[in-house]
Amino acid sequence: MGVSLTDIAKQLKDNDKKVQLIYAFNGTGKTRLSREFKLLVEPKVDGEMELVESEVVSKKILYYNAFTEDLFYWDNDLENDTEPKLKIHPNSFTRWIFEEQGQDRNIISHFQHYTDEKLTPHFNEEYAIIDKNGENISVGAFTEVTFSYERGNDERSNNIKISKGEESNFVWCVFYSLLEQVIDVLNVAEPSGRETNQFDQMKYIFIDDPVTSLDDNHLMQLAVDLAQLIKKNDFESGLKFIITTHNPIFYNVLHNELKSKTCYMLGRQEDGTFELQEKRGDSNKSFSYHLHLKKTIEEAIENNQVERYHFTLLRNLYEKTASFLGFPKWSELLPGNKESYYNRIIQFTSHSTLSDESVAEPSPQEKQTVRLLLEHLISNYSFWKEA
Repeated sequence: MGVSLTDIAKQLKDNDKKVQLIYAFNGTGKTRLSREFKLLVEPKVDGEMELVESEVVSKKILYYNAFTEDLFYWDNDLENDTEPKLKIHPNSFTRWIFEEQGQDRNIISHFQHYTDEKLTPHFNEEYAIIDKNGENISVGAFTEVTFSYERGNDERSNNIKISKGEESNFVWCVFYSLLEQVIDVLNVAEPSGRETNQFDQMKYIFIDDPVTSLDDNHLMQLAVDLAQLIKKNDFESGLKFIITTHNPIFYNVLHNELKSKTCYMLGRQEDGTFELQEKRGDSNKSFSYHLHLKKTIEEAIENNQVERYHFTLLRNLYEKTASFLGFPKWSELLPGNKESYYNRIIQFTSHSTLSDESVAEPSPQEKQTVRLLLEHLISNYSFWKEA
């Protein structure tokens, strides 16, 4: 029987390991778990103060998840459509990281490292504008970011609106620069010798899936960089890290790079409760990602609870099997006489973009397709079966 996310958050909080690494599929509840953990460690603050002061930096916990990105929002200059700006909610975190520590250059360097060395963020200086009522309004420094693309030969494309993936990566680089500073500060054993006492009470770093839209090379580099930063932290500081991800590569790199850790797989039960299973070894040795996909689909078929996302899991299982066996295309594993039909069905149900076709529950025929394709894969490509 499963438990609530609050119960799992308590379990993570009570663990003495320096690092807890959690794998879970998208949609399982990783972000909600980070939220429950934060509320357990640092109770909610009412009103806008939660966003301004508590969402990113607090007395006991620093965390990165989807809520962190709420500190950054676009002003698309709808009137002129010429100067889109990424705006930053000023708070104690941004003031410290930008104004006191001057981390803007490091943030730019990290961002270009994971995206494109020619894509350059520009932070604003303080300036004044006149509002619609004719009053002077002061705009603080480091509250706006514009982006340009340096083409070489003194050519530049200004005022670029970056992609959502690039934006998420930019937010991560701001967080990562802060994390570097936090670790440097807390590595000074005596609080009286630290450059700031803002982080003296900090005990937890919760990082939820920072790998959105990264290719495999940059994803692995981010994982290595994060692992090196965690290892740089002095164990005596008492700082603990909880990291969640849906990406097996990211999970495996962190697993192999970090020594003092506990590893889990987070699963959601049919009744809406959750289970946190401790795992040993990387994804291939421990929870065997492809076998977990197979088990998840089998349980959905058995309970007549096949949903749209099971088509995506089925395709993923086909892709991994094809890769292991050396097939150039996963579709070559499909039944030969109906390959084009089944290929079309899987492509449509896992990548549908038409809202009137995206219903919550597949039709009986589509559910039967999942059953047939799974049975075909198991029967024809040497999956072990119980006698």
